[in-house]
Amino acid sequence: MVTGVLAAVLVVGRVVDGPYVAAPPATSTTAADPAGATRVLEDLEDALADGDAAAAAALAPAGDAASADLLESLVDNARRLRVRDLDLRYVDVVRVPDGDGGWAVRADLTWSWGGVDSGVARSEVEVGLRSIDGTLGTTGFTGGRVPLWLTGPVLVDRGADTLVVTAGADPAPYSTLARRAVPQAARVLGASTGPLVVEVPADAAGLDAILGVPEGTYRDVAAVTASVDGLLSTSSPVHVFVNPAELGRLRRTGAQVVMTHEAVHAVTGAPTSRAPVWLVEGFADYVALRDVDLPLSRTAAQVLALVRQDGVPGRLPGESDFDLTAPHLGAAYEAAWLACRALASIVGEDGLVEVYRRTSEGEDVGVALAAEGTDLSAVTAAWQEQLRRVAR
Repeated sequence: MVTGVLAAVLVVGRVVDGPYVAAPPATSTTAADPAGATRVLEDLEDALADGDAAAAAALAPAGDAASADLLESLVDNARRLRVRDLDLRYVDVVRVPDGDGGWAVRADLTWSWGGVDSGVARSEVEVGLRSIDGTLGTTGFTGGRVPLWLTGPVLVDRGADTLVVTAGADPAPYSTLARRAVPQAARVLGASTGPLVVEVPADAAGLDAILGVPEGTYRDVAAVTASVDGLLSTSSPVHVFVNPAELGRLRRTGAQVVMTHEAVHAVTGAPTSRAPVWLVEGFADYVALRDVDLPLSRTAAQVLALVRQDGVPGRLPGESDFDLTAPHLGAAYEAAWLACRALASIVGEDGLVEVYRRTSEGEDVGVALAAEGTDLSAVTAAWQEQLRRVAR
């Protein structure tokens, strides 16, 4: 199975809100004074926006070289990613001082990346603070849905239609996949589909963290397409997020299919698509596998095995079949892909693209199919016959 693990395409991440904790009494006047935190956040925002690494480093607690280095790296990240629309605003206290004077506040964060993001991302983050000798400093971003560029040093590779950001790994292999994916998607969609933005955290735990989900959620997933801030809004930037361990296990063809599949999701705004899930996933695989010269015995092996065991399914795969915990997740992806192939055999590739576009915008699938001269029962019958024939 090449793409069956890519089950988390319509990610609706949610900021995890910790309980509000009242500021401590006068024994810690800095923590009790939100204005102190506000000033630190404003200074950090200014340093990031102005590209002032020295000013950022000076915001670290006295004697904390690690935090100073981290804050300097964030300024460098912001410069290379051309961060725009930056705003960091105090909300409340989420953690009271511990033994070494460290505490944390919650802040609203907005940002975008110049040249690639048409909208602005919004997230709620936690910022670590510490007072040394009466001077308040910050240790950086310590919780919430923290974007990759604010977690530590990143490497950036920018192409004509692509932007790849990694947490230290060489971005070149991912850039190669991304730069091939853009024209592959354009050949079917009929227009330039860039820019494609790909983010690669250090590991699966890092992927879960920047997507704001429990650790282990995407451990077995090679890549995910999601809005950067997890909000179901057409204004939120949409990027591809890679699990480097899982993608790294695939051969070159498999890795390219994964990247092209996710590129289709990203450039068509799949996180906010209102099309049936079988059409969203099947269409992405239709594009990704269109020019792959492999037999169906390999690209549809799981669903064909189920057909031989249980017979032809009575319906197209539903939303629950694409849940990460579904027992036959890979087969559901393959079935959706074959359904889109069956639809294309009836209405042509242009017709498939039009049905995908219209349903993604909210039109009922029956109405969209009727406009192309067919209906869901005809598509289902063609799909079932295809399964039956190939399974033999």
